[in-house]
Amino acid sequence: MSQSPHEVGQRIASLRSQLHQHNHAYYTRNEPTIPDAEYDQLFAELLQLEQQHPQLISQDSPTQRIGSKISGAFPEVHHVVPMLSLSNVFDADGTREFDRRVRDSVGDETIEYMVEPKIDGLAISLLYENGKLIRGATRGDGEFGEDVTRNVRTIRSIPLVLHGESVPQLLEVRGEVFM
Repeated sequence: MSQSPHEVGQRIASLRSQLHQHNHAYYTRNEPTIPDAEYDQLFAELLQLEQQHPQLISQDSPTQRIGSKISGAFPEVHHVVPMLSLSNVFDADGTREFDRRVRDSVGDETIEYMVEPKIDGLAISLLYENGKLIRGATRGDGEFGEDVTRNVRTIRSIPLVLHGESVPQLLEVRGEVFM
């Protein structure tokens, strides 16, 4: 049964409000209120409704941002190249659509994938200059993150100095930190 434009608008407003509350709890207070899978479902529903009704997209929608606001607990870092996040897929149709987009963009039908369980951590950028770790930063909102260099220096699996014959003058490594 199809919803009226008014009902769609109300659902979109409700989803935005819920997601803003969950984002605040997760990113600002560091106290998640729902499991990631439930959040992802709400986000996917909002994204789908906005795609179906683009006239209802607003700049303050959670779908229009990357990551979250920075907490202010650490110095601010500007990412020269934005740190983007990946989209979620919840079913076989979404997986097939992802595969089609990859094949179309690469222009090759012999794509192979490696799949592993999702480990949700903290997106991190490690910046090395002349082989030495000079900065660790969080994703934040994708454009601005937080300088967590002192924290990442305590992670033993992160090299403080790169070794090898051809260490680049400047290298940025991006990944996830998890415990």
